[in-house]
Amino acid sequence: MSSANARSHAVLSVATHRRDAEHLAGAHPAAAEHISDPTEYFGCNVFDDKAMRRYLPKDVYKSLRKTIDLGRRLDPAVADVVANAMKTWAMERGADHYTHVFYPLTGLTAEKHDSFLDPDGKGGAIAQFGGNALVQGEADGSSFPSGGLRSTFEARGYTAWDVTSPAYLMESPAGMVLCIPTVFLSWTGIALDKKTPILRSNQALSQQAARVLRLFGVDPKMPISSNGGLEQEYFLIDGTFVSARPDLLIAGRALFGAHPPKGQEFDDQYYGVIPSRVLGFMADVQRQLYRLGVPVKTRHNEVAPSQYEIAPTYESGNLACDHNQLIMTVLRKTARRHGMSCLLHEKPFDCINGSGKHLNYSIGSPEVGNLFAPGDNPHENAQFLVFLCSVIRALHRHAGFLRASVSSASNDRRLGGHEAPPAIMSLFLGDQLTDVLEQFRAGHVTGSTGKRMMNVGVDTLPPLPADPGDRNRTSPFAFVGNRFEFRAVGSGMSAADAPVVLNTMLAESLDYAADFLENVMQGDRSRLGEAVQKFIENVMEENSAVIFNGNGYSEIWQKEAERRGLPNYPATPDAVTVFSSESVVQLCDKYHVFSRQELKAREDIELEQYLKTLHTEASLAIRMARTQIYPAAVRYRQELASSAAACASVGVPASLDTLKELSDIIGKFEAALHVLEDRNAALAWAPGEEGLLASAREAQHTVIPAMEELRRWADKLETRVADDLWPLPSYLEMLFMK
Repeated sequence: MSSANARSHAVLSVATHRRDAEHLAGAHPAAAEHISDPTEYFGCNVFDDKAMRRYLPKDVYKSLRKTIDLGRRLDPAVADVVANAMKTWAMERGADHYTHVFYPLTGLTAEKHDSFLDPDGKGGAIAQFGGNALVQGEADGSSFPSGGLRSTFEARGYTAWDVTSPAYLMESPAGMVLCIPTVFLSWTGIALDKKTPILRSNQALSQQAARVLRLFGVDPKMPISSNGGLEQEYFLIDGTFVSARPDLLIAGRALFGAHPPKGQEFDDQYYGVIPSRVLGFMADVQRQLYRLGVPVKTRHNEVAPSQYEIAPTYESGNLACDHNQLIMTVLRKTARRHGMSCLLHEKPFDCINGSGKHLNYSIGSPEVGNLFAPGDNPHENAQFLVFLCSVIRALHRHAGFLRASVSSASNDRRLGGHEAPPAIMSLFLGDQLTDVLEQFRAGHVTGSTGKRMMNVGVDTLPPLPADPGDRNRTSPFAFVGNRFEFRAVGSGMSAADAPVVLNTMLAESLDYAADFLENVMQGDRSRLGEAVQKFIENVMEENSAVIFNGNGYSEIWQKEAERRGLPNYPATPDAVTVFSSESVVQLCDKYHVFSRQELKAREDIELEQYLKTLHTEASLAIRMARTQIYPAAVRYRQELASSAAACASVGVPASLDTLKELSDIIGKFEAALHVLEDRNAALAWAPGEEGLLASAREAQHTVIPAMEELRRWADKLETRVADDLWPLPSYLEMLFMK
């Protein structure tokens, strides 16, 4: 089928699509659940507390709960019992395989399935799953990126059971698989995954937060951990369009495409009525996620056409990251079943909003509550202000590290535009909190905005409102009443990297806070108010430059941020070098989150991924330009030339303006194509080579501009070439046809 015919087929297919709700409802085992109460099947595919109570002996259950709730070391004696219970539970529901699920440094989900069945030596088989198999598995670690952490011939990679994240059953028409969340380590114990650093950073955060709390008379028995709520944005288009667009199929974004006559400028997409076909997809997704215990709460139209959002309720940071991986998996596979394609690229369409994954971040525990929530009495407010100021200090000192955590070739296309937060890390507090902190800085707290009066002493502070100000959508890191919203995480990224950095930098800042308060108090608890006052003054004097409540999109802010000394890393090659900076190495080593070696590996992996992405996109753009766009343009030029010649042969006047304009554009298109071919061919690198950074910067400054120039002329051709000859589904068709 020709390209033009492929496009015509895609358009016709979507236009005549049968929205057969009954057919879709029967497409998946979970789909029938729409007739029952969701509370009855929520978490039915999770080995959760309810399942553990039913399948485990009481003493084993209590031992396991102590590990989960109190962070105590797992008793090896219970592993066999738990494994047998998991097997029984899973097989009763139809599972015959298990897998240790882990998240390698690709940011994707990895799994290797093993059968419960073993030969019994008598021609039959028995089902077995012991404690050793539960606690530890082995996977080939040689084919995952390691950034030089191991040689290719060092194949061993070990998975280790994460007790704090419950096992679950992944359901499909092919059957059930028991999925066990794990970390992934090398033979020497080096972290080769995204989960291990989360667990390490949570431990560091817990230790330092507990130190601060004890100064306020609180002695926590439960671990303090980060909590997260991840708002997942995505695009949903008909799958036939993706089949007709090699760029969407391979790169996940449209490398070419003229802006449609209508985009999002009418502001009529956000929170609009959800199309029925999309709503059917969303309902199916929600049913599956409910069965997996993922507490999805919100679904709605996003700003751009064909853009949507799904968001769960708040939960522990580690579990939130695991659940986000499940959300992305379920979104993709469900879209395919509904004849659609879910695009998680940060910028799949050039002219409209990209997609992020806003991280709502707080710290606390069921025992001590949310430590970022203002209190109901002066003592609690003093505690809140110490934790708040610790965040201010952490962001100011480690802004570059946080920016590096959200770096990728795809997210670079989103950050900094008037749709997403700038690459400059700043903190929005709102006028009220900023005013209070500035009064502390001046050493004389007299009151607060909003007619709530305060005395000078910390102990006499009145309750602060839960919502101290309006939200600022241009801020990358904004306080929104009882949590911080970090808006720079990309849609297709692993959700784990940003919390790791936030936990680690906050641990360091809380460590500093505890030392500072202890030094002022000198063991005298009556001096707590004085110590808090001085701590706030110190933080504001040295770190207030990171607070900005204005328009983060403005050019004025760019200049002001530079004046304040805030780091600005607009692209990945600049940002990721922070990983190997001495300040970050010392920070991560002190709190045992990353070794120097692990940090350098992550820098190299990010650079490799960046180069591979740009090289793949450039190669694909060249191929599409040569085999699809150029032939269509030449055919149309031939049609125009033949038409003009035919008119001239019978003496009919014919304008040649369109033909001349088209020929001029084709010439510039060809020239741009040659430039891109040359620059892409000149790009050379190998994993682990010293010149990796230089190659990435070369690609940034040569390949990207060449791709943009080629696209410029290709998009002009799209608006000139006859519609029946153009080979690629247009933005108008993909974004507005459901």
